[in-house]
Parts: sequence; C-alpha cells; structure tokens
Amino acid sequence: MRRYEPQYFDYIVIDETHKAGAESYRRIMEYFQPKFMLGMTASPERTDGFDIFQLFDHNIAYEIRLQQAMEEDLLCPFHYFGVTELTVEGKLIDDNTEFRYLISDDRVDNIINKAEFYGHSGDRVKGLIFCSTNREANELSLLFNQRGYHTVALSGENTQEERETAIYKLEQNERENGFDYIFTVDIFNEGVDIPAVNQVIMLRPTQSSIIFIQQLGRGLRKADDKEYVVIIDFIGNYQKNFLIPIALSGDRTYNKDTIRRYVSEGNRVIPGSSTIHFDEITKKRIYESIDTANFNDIRLIRESYTQLKYKLGRIPKLMDFEEYGEMDVLRIFDNSSLGSYYKFLAKYEKEYTVRLSEKQEKCIEFISKKLAPGKRIHELEMLKRALHYQHGLIGFLQKKLENDYKIPVTEKTKKNITNILTNEFATGSGKKTYADCVFIEPEDSDYAVSKGFGEMLSDKNFYYMVEELIEFGIDRNQKYYSNRYMDTNFQLYAKYTYEDVCRLLEWEKGEVALNIGGYKYDKNTKTYPVFINYDKSDDIQDTVRYEDRFTDPSTLIAISKSGRSLTSDDVYTAIHAEELGVDMELFVRKNKDDKISKEFYYLGKIKATGKAHEFVMNNTTKTAVEIQYKLVTPIREDLYEYIMN
Repeated sequence: MRRYEPQYFDYIVIDETHKAGAESYRRIMEYFQPKFMLGMTASPERTDGFDIFQLFDHNIAYEIRLQQAMEEDLLCPFHYFGVTELTVEGKLIDDNTEFRYLISDDRVDNIINKAEFYGHSGDRVKGLIFCSTNREANELSLLFNQRGYHTVALSGENTQEERETAIYKLEQNERENGFDYIFTVDIFNEGVDIPAVNQVIMLRPTQSSIIFIQQLGRGLRKADDKEYVVIIDFIGNYQKNFLIPIALSGDRTYNKDTIRRYVSEGNRVIPGSSTIHFDEITKKRIYESIDTANFNDIRLIRESYTQLKYKLGRIPKLMDFEEYGEMDVLRIFDNSSLGSYYKFLAKYEKEYTVRLSEKQEKCIEFISKKLAPGKRIHELEMLKRALHYQHGLIGFLQKKLENDYKIPVTEKTKKNITNILTNEFATGSGKKTYADCVFIEPEDSDYAVSKGFGEMLSDKNFYYMVEELIEFGIDRNQKYYSNRYMDTNFQLYAKYTYEDVCRLLEWEKGEVALNIGGYKYDKNTKTYPVFINYDKSDDIQDTVRYEDRFTDPSTLIAISKSGRSLTSDDVYTAIHAEELGVDMELFVRKNKDDKISKEFYYLGKIKATGKAHEFVMNNTTKTAVEIQYKLVTPIREDLYEYIMN
C-alpha cells in the first residue's frame, strides 16, 4: 500500500475471499480502487455472521457446486465408503468417547484394515487423514509409524516451510523418504492444492456439510496416473450424521424422507463414475440421526435465510429460495411457531416492518400451508383471478383449467374447491383455526370475492403477499406436480399427506387421519385411497399390525382393517372396485418416523386381482381379509428398492 497508489492496478483477484471479513483483507480492499475486483472462494457460506457478498456489491459472477462440477468432469471421480467406527465396550464411538479409546490399538488396527481393504488409485497410497483434535492427529501418526507407515501430523503450529516439505514428500513418486499419510485437523480444509492425494480418511464427526465437502475436495483434484480417489469415512454414533447425505447430495431442502433415500440410493445421487456406499450399521446410525433431527428448527431456518440474504444483499423473496437452491421454504411453513414466511420475517428480520392484522395473518398462513406447496393448481388460479376481478370466479376457473391445463371441471370439482375456499372442507381443529379464512362467497349462480377477503386485499402489503404466494405456488406446481397421472390430480411418485389426498380426490369434506386408517371409500366421488406404512413400529398393537407387502414391483398384498370379513362393505367394494366403477389409488410411505411432513408416495392406480382370503390376526380373535392387488404402473426400480430395503 505504501508502494502503490490506490488506482495503480486495473484488476485485482482475491483468493479465499471468505476470509475477506478480516481486518487485514478489508484494509487492502478499501485502499485499492481497481477497475475490476474479482473474489474467488470454495466456501462462500461463513458461519461467523459476516456478509462477504456485500464486499462485492452482491454481484455473483459465477457459481458451481459439487454436483455440477462432477457432471462437467472438472473433478476426479471418487468412491466414498461410509464404514462403521470402532465399537468400544459394546458402544460405537460417539461425540463423547474418551480419548484413550480414540488412540487404542484396536482402533488403529481397524483404520489400517479398512484403508488397505478399500485401497487407492496408483502405485502407492498418498493420503490425508482428518482427525478431531491435534492431540489425536499426533498420537495416531506415531502409532501408524510404529506399524511401518511413513506419516506426519501437521497443525497450525507448523511453519509454512514444514507444511510444504510434508506435501512434497507426500506427492513424490518414491515411497523412500516420502510420506504415506499426513494427519491433520483443519489446516488442509481450504486453500491447499495436493492433486496427488488418492485416499482421504475421515476420523471425526461431521459437524458441518461445508467442512465435509472441503475435506472431501482435497482428494478431487485431477492428476496424472490418478483414476479416482477413495474416501473412507469412519462413522460413529454421532449426533449430526445426517449432514453426510446432505453434503454428498447437495440437497438443502431438509426433507427427512428425501435424505433417507440418498443414503439408500447413493450411487444414483452422484453424476458420472463416482460411487457412494454405506455399510448396514452406518446406514442405521445415519437413519437414527435423521429421525432425531429437527429440520424445522428455527436455528437452521435462520442460518439458511441469512446466507441467502447475504448472497442477494436484500430480504429474499419466496422465489429466491427456489432459484438459488437454498432451504425449502416449506420448512418455514411447517414450523409450528411460524406457519408462514411473513411470520418468520416479522419475528426475526429487523429490517422488515410490515405488520398484518390477526385475520390477515391467518389467511396468509392458510395459503402458505394449504395452497402454496403447489400440489394442485385449481385454488391458486382461482385466487389469482380474485386479485384482479371480484366476480365470476368459478366460471372463469372452469374455462382456465379446461383450456390452459386440459383439466375437466365437474360439479364435484366445483363443490370441492368452493368448500376449501369457504372453510367448509376442513374438519377437526383445522375448521376453528382457519375460521376467518373465507375467500369467496356465493353470488347468483357463481362465486365472488368475499367481503372480508376483499377488505383485506385493500391493504397493499397483504395484496402483494398473497400475490407472491400464488406465483410461488404456481411455479412449484409446474415444477413438481404438473405431470398428472392418467385422469387424476396426482403426479406419480410425488408425495402427499392425508389432507392433500382428500382434497385432490375432490371430496366434499376432509377426513382426519384417524378416521381414514389404512383406507377410506368416498361414495360421492367413488374414490378409494389406500394408505400403507410399509415398516411397522415394534410397539404397534396386534389388532392394527397389518402385514401389507409387495411381492414384486407390480403386486401388492394388502390387509383390511380388523374385524372384517369377505362380506364387509369396505372389503366387498375393494375386491369388486373395477366392476363398481370405483377408482382405487395407492399411497405408500416407508414408515411414520417423519412426524413433520407426514407424506406418502403416490404409486398410481391399483386393481384387485380377485385373490382374497379371510384369516384371524396373530394374537387376537379378530378376523381380517388379505387382498391381492395389481399396480397399473409397476413401481419405479429405485423407489421400490428404497421401500423394500
């Protein structure tokens, strides 16, 4: 700065820009005034609350994530193995395991056995081993050396020269006077280029998906004579194991069932020739971590929101979350203390000053939770019309759906939609909760905007919120739910709750889950949805322990409710559905563990084959009927494997 005038340089590049919040960086950036300044970083998300993006006027020139980089063949393929950590006195190593067990002979033997078993690309191993503490790195390095390996432990206390010498010895082709492994904690997380690394071993709990990718990335640089890199992740009983599939998949929606599928279908997640494999105990540990995690946790929501706000330089709009691949906004809608993005901003964003009345707030919550997820277009298009025209809403909607969406509108459709938008569809506590959410009212032979909703819309802030939610919902519908299966309102393999199913089957009234049980026949619409929790809980009562099962991707054996016989109305209707003109639809979920989303996969239409028999349920005197069904569309292979395994 003493040598050069502020305007001396035309072009300045700042590497590792995520560190630019430090005083030393900022002093330089504030002094120099180049024509162009470019920042580069592999870790734009900081955890210390500093907004890096503001230093560059929130102008993102280019961004690429792991998935895309793999697709474009910019990185070396990797083979990831999630393996079980050591069991100590009957317990897996966890976040609180005593240090003496971390450096025990048994653990060292286990690490070496796995490292040699999974191997590496090239003539000799050139590996990095990430530990939890410098003390652990030092001790394990000594123990490896005693077993004939050449290793060194490096930390922030080592000089730059010592680090460079160690890297040179690791990368050299000859093993003599070289290193097999470098043990470290975090000094190689970023800013170090060691292309020759062909094996990365992780011996610490994953506390951050960002750091996980940084450490994984140390092995992803391409190099001559290196076909791939082996990643061996020793997974103990760690609280945040759920971050591993999130990091590997790049999916930040925080949907528990989606994350579980990434664990079971790892090889389908990563592009190219890379592979992901978890052993069975590791899968169990990760599933347990997912089950206990709270992805609607307000801290997680605020962290995702803050990162996006930093990136944009303003309060994000709903569509920004979709466009930038950040957290699924439904996590906000589903949070029991929020229910809407408005409520989140009002509670946690100091710059946000808009305030609604209690009735307006409930209407925003209703649209957010019930309609904005985009599972059906009907109500969204009707409300969109209501923003601009007061009258003739049903007549317009019928033309819109039939002309633009090729969706037929029957009298049952009209009754279903008007009941939803006048709070007549809801049952149970939901009816009282949304008592003020009456959006339309009868007018002659059609419907108009209700007086109450019309008055609310005169508030421009409320109007814009409704408009934003509608556009958000329409966008989601087109992305995720617009490919309607046969003549239904459902998209094959999309996920729906009990309430969604009742609504999309066009029932006049909704039904609480308890009243539906495993299935429910609606005489008015002649629809018969079947709901199956495939994995049953161990503590379930014998009278409801139904052994529903697939025998192949096209065949389902489903059990009636207890106390039924072949002549029971619901059983007779199911067996003779086709000749009675009844539509049977199948909805399946892996289990009931996800207490938040409560969604089932839609697997299409089913038809009874005629094979059915009555039996007495185990440990009871109750009879039930076992019915065989054929799926009109066989289950997609990956989803079938996930449900069955």
